[in-house]
Amino acid sequence: MASPLSSSIFSPNFTHLFQNKAFFRNHLPLRSSIYATLTRIASKKNASMELTKRPTAPSILSTHLESTVKQFQSLMAVIIIFTEIASPIPLYGLQDLSISPAEAVLYSPETKTLPRTGELALRRAIPANTNMKTIQDSLEDISYLLRIPQRKPFGTMEGNVKKALKIATDEKASILASIPAELKEEGSVLYTSLVDGKGGLQKLLQYIKDKDSDKVSVCLASTLDTIAQLELLQAPGLSFLLPQQYLKYPRFTGRGIVEFTVEKVDGSAFSPEFAGEAKSTAKIQVVIDGFSAPLTAGNFAKLVVDGAYDGMKLTCANQAILSDSEVGKTTGYSVPLEIKPAGQFEPLYRTTLSIQDGELPVLPLSVYGAVAMAHSDVSDENSSPSQFFFYLYDKRNSGLGGLSFDEGQFSVFGYTTVGRDILPQIKTGDIIRSAKLVEGQDRLVLPSQDN
Repeated sequence: MASPLSSSIFSPNFTHLFQNKAFFRNHLPLRSSIYATLTRIASKKNASMELTKRPTAPSILSTHLESTVKQFQSLMAVIIIFTEIASPIPLYGLQDLSISPAEAVLYSPETKTLPRTGELALRRAIPANTNMKTIQDSLEDISYLLRIPQRKPFGTMEGNVKKALKIATDEKASILASIPAELKEEGSVLYTSLVDGKGGLQKLLQYIKDKDSDKVSVCLASTLDTIAQLELLQAPGLSFLLPQQYLKYPRFTGRGIVEFTVEKVDGSAFSPEFAGEAKSTAKIQVVIDGFSAPLTAGNFAKLVVDGAYDGMKLTCANQAILSDSEVGKTTGYSVPLEIKPAGQFEPLYRTTLSIQDGELPVLPLSVYGAVAMAHSDVSDENSSPSQFFFYLYDKRNSGLGGLSFDEGQFSVFGYTTVGRDILPQIKTGDIIRSAKLVEGQDRLVLPSQDN
């Protein structure tokens, strides 16, 4: 039987892309050639500067050198501008010159590192206060430092926490000012917990000074969770305006949780993650993100509320678990492909990303348990109005930089956060007994509510 991934719902299909690894290996990033050019030019400039230091140089040579330096400066400016346009990698130090402090909630994560867990991707995607994001970045660096074997760089970790504490203390007014009035009390409680709580920054600093890696890891997870909760209070809705033509579509204006009850129908059972009784049903929870994919998440949430996925069969294919392509109901419109690139403040519609040129999505597909919509069987510029899939990312079958070969090609709108261990146990023929929107009902906006 042909693999379902080679069917028309996926375009380009996964199987075809897996056979083209050579293309990715042979691709040379644009920035490599730019940096090489900069190195050659810098070497020539240094040689010229040495000449200017020599005594009794003829005036004609001095004039020529001045002209060369001016040309070099102009060329450097052109290259810097070109690099900023052609590559998403920031030129650190230069981009900060044009940014003035602001309390507005306007943020999009950069592409320094691709998040490898759904929790990290979701946390980075929250459009929160910039001071909170600086604190978050500083603490996430500790997560990577903890992976260093043998001697941990506790001194660096201590510096990161002290930096976070200083920002949290100095910018308390700015952080709390970004929270709507009706949520201020909850925000104040979370802020106190972040700074002085049992799983807060002060405790984290103490564990680092004690060089207790296990306690640092547990406390760090708690601190980052508190940060995410504060950031969600700062971002109660969308930070951008939807295009006029899409205002008639359902949309999701924040975060929500969908719980699936999956059932085996062949008499077998799911193995429990921990000690317990094997059962024929299992729970899976997915966090859907309207901050980055409001139309896709909104359409999906509406279908869940309508009961469209209850009783639906699942099909297992290479690296994916797909729902049936038809739900027996039509939405009455086409859902556009919706992908928010990292570093941008709003999604692109009907446009895929060029991963080879360094474009990466805020919600990457290259995460185990990512949830995305399949392509429409009519046009790759549209997502299927109903068919979604769980992506079983496997780095052994990935391309350059550990990216899925279909990264930037599908509308990812959420991640499996509970029940990831259940996903590989699902077999073709298993069904979704029920799908429920257990959190975020108030963030689902239907077209009729706008009138």
